Amino acid sequence: MKEKPEKFIVDGKRIDGRAPKELRSLKIEAGVLEKADGSAYLELGNNKVIAAVYGPRELHPRHLQRPDKAVLNCRYDMAPFSVEERKRPGPSRRSREISKVSTEALEPAIFLRMYPRAGIDVTMEILQADAGTRTAAITAASVALADGGIPMRDLVVSTAAGKVDGTIVLDLCKEEDQWGEADMPIAYMPQKEQLTLLQMDGNFTSEELDQALELAIEGCKQVYERQREALKEKYAKKGKEE
Repeated sequence: MKEKPEKFIVDGKRIDGRAPKELRSLKIEAGVLEKADGSAYLELGNNKVIAAVYGPRELHPRHLQRPDKAVLNCRYDMAPFSVEERKRPGPSRRSREISKVSTEALEPAIFLRMYPRAGIDVTMEILQADAGTRTAAITAASVALADGGIPMRDLVVSTAAGKVDGTIVLDLCKEEDQWGEADMPIAYMPQKEQLTLLQMDGNFTSEELDQALELAIEGCKQVYERQREALKEKYAKKGKEE
């Protein structure tokens, strides 16, 4: 296990070489799984995430059906090999919590009332974990939903802002997430200008909170453009093949 760095920011550069307002490297690819209705693969720094969507389809058991709308069911899981020390297979308290907040973050974007009594299943599998796996998973899941043709008000994009060495930073790396002073993941619909998730761990002053939220939203807007590009590339490629 690495030791806590003495300083996280030196001469304006963070420990991984980024500027305070800079995202980690980002790669998004849509339509990576043939057997799923929609899918996406995402790399954010050292995070590697795959998301798959199945549905809308009849929900079973039937007592879980809603007569007025579809039920969105998100499942977040980390592969045993995704972390340095092998993770025990199966759901954990943390994975259940992230599954719940991911569902709540994505629901406002989906026209669920178009599919009464149906279910939409979203699986988010962390293949390699660094920091910010929940934000990476939500971002990938949103692309997978769009790839699956699920009607949406807007894409949902998720990033985090935090505080290290008293400085507000975007998209925390592993060391910043582990030893930083605060972390605030959000999910956001850029076209609607609507937050769908806001969590916080640590302490901000009221002024720092405003700065962190503004920076996280700006980060979301950058990632949003990459989401759109991934979807455009997928369907441009499909059009050429046809």
